[in-house]
Amino acid sequence: MEPRLNAFEKGQNGINTLFGIGGYLKKSSIGVPLQELIHFRLSQINGCAYCLDMHYKDARAHGETEQRLYGLSTWQESPYYTDRERAAFAWAEAVNACHVPDEVYAETRKHFTEEEMVDLTLSVGAINVWNRINISFPNAIGTYQVGQFG
Repeated sequence: MEPRLNAFEKGQNGINTLFGIGGYLKKSSIGVPLQELIHFRLSQINGCAYCLDMHYKDARAHGETEQRLYGLSTWQESPYYTDRERAAFAWAEAVNACHVPDEVYAETRKHFTEEEMVDLTLSVGAINVWNRINISFPNAIGTYQVGQFG
């Protein structure tokens, strides 16, 4: 693919705002490891190769196992995830699809506080923006280094 504009350079003000949201979410009680799994899963769905590479590496750096990462695309059938994680994945996929059924809300609410529900939704929104930026203005896939962006 032919290189396009550098979004980090040309859109620095907006990008810095996204980094601010990410900084807030890192402090959320949802936890970074679960957010990495959510970001990895939604990057699979959204087809963002750069983000898949990034969140795979970051998830591994936070202690995630190969088996759980490999099974994430079939999390509904894979026995490796807690009920809390499953609720988060269902919520993330529903929000990503812009359709959240009442039963998904009810199940997720069993495992997350109201503030965490908002934070989960912000996390989904944030990875969607990053996916769209990296799909529109691709970075070289495979070049991400853990901790590169803070």
